[in-house]
Amino acid sequence: MGPGETRAEGPRRNAVEVRHLFKSYRRDGHVLPVLTDVSLDVPEGEFLALMGPSGSGKSTLLNLIAGIDRPDEGRIIVAGEDITRLTETELADWRAAHVGFIFQFYHLIPVLTALENVELPLLLTGLSGSERRERAAAALALVGLEERLAHYPAQLSGGQQQRVAIARAIVTDPSLIVADEPTGDLDRVSAGEVLDLLNRLNGELGKTIVMVTHDQRAAERAHLVRHLEKGELQ
Repeated sequence: MGPGETRAEGPRRNAVEVRHLFKSYRRDGHVLPVLTDVSLDVPEGEFLALMGPSGSGKSTLLNLIAGIDRPDEGRIIVAGEDITRLTETELADWRAAHVGFIFQFYHLIPVLTALENVELPLLLTGLSGSERRERAAAALALVGLEERLAHYPAQLSGGQQQRVAIARAIVTDPSLIVADEPTGDLDRVSAGEVLDLLNRLNGELGKTIVMVTHDQRAAERAHLVRHLEKGELQ
């Protein structure tokens, strides 16, 4: 069975295509290469884990795929769009419509309820207030927090806060979910619950997920694992 194929469905289109990607940063007059000639295909509906030691470039690659950063050279095509050709304004609009973000430290707004936090990405859409609240409540129900809509982040456990963050990531129905160490700040039980949820989003909703992790247990939940070593994909 070749890459990009399933056992029953035959070839799948690629959700992400990375071609000959180079990225360096300048620091104190020195050029620090981070990624060197990286090419990668992620088929639609795939759950990919990127692993590698600290400084290997895995988070940089994730940020480039998500349109948070730009490469020095190379092309990145996500859901058929060459995002390396977009202006900054176009890229911001594209991210809002197509990418759901999950981070290690949740990034919830402490003075907003769970419902209000999840509703935030929808403020950029043309939905009415009632439609936004309905969509946000549905996303929270999907992650098992329908009883916590009015709770503030400080009233929730770490695992619950991460589930709110996941609800926020999926509320716009993105074509791609990127997760940067999503279990890195959680105990083992909460981490398992979050990974179960990511598996459900992938298996039941068909979401394409690219996850950066240093945790072998987390990586084992993915369907495909790739390793970065010193900026090169193994």
